[in-house]
Amino acid sequence: MKKDIPKKQWIKFSIWAVLYILFAVWMQNLWLMLGLLVLADIFLTKFIPWGAWRHSKNPSVRKTLEWVDDILFALIAVYFINLFIFQNYQIPSSSLEKSLLVGDYLFVSKLSYGPRVPNTPLSFPLVQNTFPFFNTKSYVEWPRWGYKRVAGLGHVQRYDIVVFNFPAGDTIAVKQQNPDFYTLVHDYGRENILLNKDFFGEIMYRPVDKRENYVKRCIGMPGDSLAVIDNQVYLNGVAAENPEKMQFNYFLETNGSPITEEQFRLLGVSKEDRAMAPMDYMSFLGFTPNASGQYNPVYHLPLTKKALEIAGKLSAIKKIVIEPEAFGGTTYPVDYNTGWTRDNYGPLWIPKKGATIELNEYNLALYHRCIKNYEGNDLEVKEDGKVFINGKEETTFTFKYDYYFMMGDNRHKSADSRSWGFVPEDHVVGKPILIWLSLDKDHSLFDGGIRWNRLFRMVHN
Repeated sequence: MKKDIPKKQWIKFSIWAVLYILFAVWMQNLWLMLGLLVLADIFLTKFIPWGAWRHSKNPSVRKTLEWVDDILFALIAVYFINLFIFQNYQIPSSSLEKSLLVGDYLFVSKLSYGPRVPNTPLSFPLVQNTFPFFNTKSYVEWPRWGYKRVAGLGHVQRYDIVVFNFPAGDTIAVKQQNPDFYTLVHDYGRENILLNKDFFGEIMYRPVDKRENYVKRCIGMPGDSLAVIDNQVYLNGVAAENPEKMQFNYFLETNGSPITEEQFRLLGVSKEDRAMAPMDYMSFLGFTPNASGQYNPVYHLPLTKKALEIAGKLSAIKKIVIEPEAFGGTTYPVDYNTGWTRDNYGPLWIPKKGATIELNEYNLALYHRCIKNYEGNDLEVKEDGKVFINGKEETTFTFKYDYYFMMGDNRHKSADSRSWGFVPEDHVVGKPILIWLSLDKDHSLFDGGIRWNRLFRMVHN
């Protein structure tokens, strides 16, 4: 006769069952309740010999399987924490300096905006899309689930710093991922990219949750009208609040003496950001030769408002010129001539869930990626100008997602929404909340390499 189930096992089962039911309710998926049968067997009925290896007479087998069991448990725990609670993120570029610095390591909260149910649930934890060294996918494309976000602590707010999947990263040229694929098509032509695999590599599609993670500041909210006029952002006709540490690029002409290391540190300019302006630029930038017929040294540096004031007071600096908009490169939409530049952009309306637009040439240029790539519709424009969506002629379109306009605080060194467009709500990953480590690559580890003053500092949003 089978022995009675110990009370201790009933207690364990009850605790895990309550936690699991709460998780299933949070995920809004009643099918997950079937997992209670597995929990019941693990703790109570034991029809499946889950821990049979513990009774092996071979100590080496027991020890090996004990390690395997611990590793599997750790991987599963990390997988769920990474998906639903928080993940680690390293700042790779200077687009948000000086608010966030290259070398900052962040805890990104998934709970702040509500975690997404993964599009590709079968993937290796802590690896975004590619296994290092092996250069192979870190995920299995089947099964693939649609977009679903469960309840969180809040929603994206204006001026939040947000981590999101790169929208234009749906299609990539494996060997040339910067700039994005659509800019490459604009610059080189689709046929040249497809034929020149030695340079561009294979063309690959990535699911939403396996696109590269970017971090920017949310400037434009759904339904806003945004414009940039002489580097000042306007929202619905009103000048937006500028980030405290926002910076632009400037050309600094010296009086003939070089800028010293002490002065660079006073300006807060890293070694990576220190550049000399080419001689070919001098006339274009408005600099003139000195008495000997030569140009004085001209530096090309990013400066905050405070650093700009300091630079203006340095005796070594003769003249300061802000970087012209001609240096800004291609702007979104890349395949339509709006006349916009990095420094004078828009006005542009940001799509809002439930809002309807007319399908004319201008709106199609601005929003066709939203309609086709982000909301998954088949879009075709006939030679007579008629628009067909999913095979049906349409004159209007209603958005099913909210969209955001993201910008870097380092405005002249940020590839952001001005370059590649809107961020759909299903691409939002989470909100950086804490800097847990910060490394300065300009210094050795024990000589200023660790920025102690930034450790365990909350991220300002």
